[in-house]
Amino acid sequence: MKNPIPPTPHTESPSPREGSGVGRPSQLVEVGVGFPSRLEPSAVSSAFIKSAARSLGFFACGIARAEPVDPDTAASYRGWLEKGEEATMGYMANYLEKRLNPQLLVPGVRSIVSVALNYSPAQHFPDGEYQFAAYTLGQDYHDLMKGRLRELAQLIRDAAPHPGDCGTADTASSANHLPPGWGCFCDTAPVLERYWAQRAGLGWTGRNHQLIIPHAGSMFFLGEVFIPYDVDVYDKPMPNRCGNCHRCIDACPTRAIVPGEDFHAGRCLSYQLIENRGDLSSEAKTAMGNTIYGCDRCQAACPWNRFAQPTNETALQPKPELLRMTKEAWHNLTVEDYRRLFKGSAVKRVKFDGLTRNIEAARLSEE
Repeated sequence: MKNPIPPTPHTESPSPREGSGVGRPSQLVEVGVGFPSRLEPSAVSSAFIKSAARSLGFFACGIARAEPVDPDTAASYRGWLEKGEEATMGYMANYLEKRLNPQLLVPGVRSIVSVALNYSPAQHFPDGEYQFAAYTLGQDYHDLMKGRLRELAQLIRDAAPHPGDCGTADTASSANHLPPGWGCFCDTAPVLERYWAQRAGLGWTGRNHQLIIPHAGSMFFLGEVFIPYDVDVYDKPMPNRCGNCHRCIDACPTRAIVPGEDFHAGRCLSYQLIENRGDLSSEAKTAMGNTIYGCDRCQAACPWNRFAQPTNETALQPKPELLRMTKEAWHNLTVEDYRRLFKGSAVKRVKFDGLTRNIEAARLSEE
């Protein structure tokens, strides 16, 4: 699951306007306004890193200094946990100090390369059939992203002043044989991914707690490569541009997003349909409609997503067999069907029993 995070303190500037004439996004967003770092003999070219990211199909790439998260964000995250807003997602509280300081997670790291991969779907389930969150339609993004991140790390290593073996692992544990300062992460480690994407100038965290890339939207997988080098130019953080827009708040069916309050993860329909291992809440049963995995309503309401372009990633295209599924077929889903349809898919996180729970709740809500 693309995990929600608590609010990140930010300033705001105007939201996009209809008919503004803003052009379509380029293949790789030129993010942030760069400023030179103190050049060191060990510095790596940021232009090279971004070119390498482009060659691997990433839509956006930016680079931030590896340092403890700012005090306001750290206090906000701690307060969110103290209130129990993570619900049953206990892993959100694990390794807290490492989550708030990448130098503790990966000793020796000096820079964080943040990347985004487009997953906006080119195909959808027919209207009237059961729906899944868009990020689940193709292969499991964890596998796809980790492979690309390792390739990017290898390219950076090859260009580094003192290259070392960056390994093939995706965590910083000694068991994975990563040399000091290196790490590749995507949604499976204690990393505040949206925070670092904003610090690296990719976009900003909107009121829906998704990273929004200007003129491109929020349907992106995020990943990071931790490197033990300075770069010659770092990107500036992206200011918030939601302005006075509150469409995502209005669209949230369970009031998980409330102005002036922390994000209520336990209310979120995506949490209820994926992470919750018990009975669905009464609010979720009422609000889910024909959605049986995840929720994209806050993203669908966001004006920035009108700029979204369908991904051309082969691995993220849905199986034709999946799109042909009807409500009747879902009602009669077997374990064998489930395994065949979702082999190598992120949907397996909910397991067969969780998905059939959702299907039954959706069926009853339509009666």
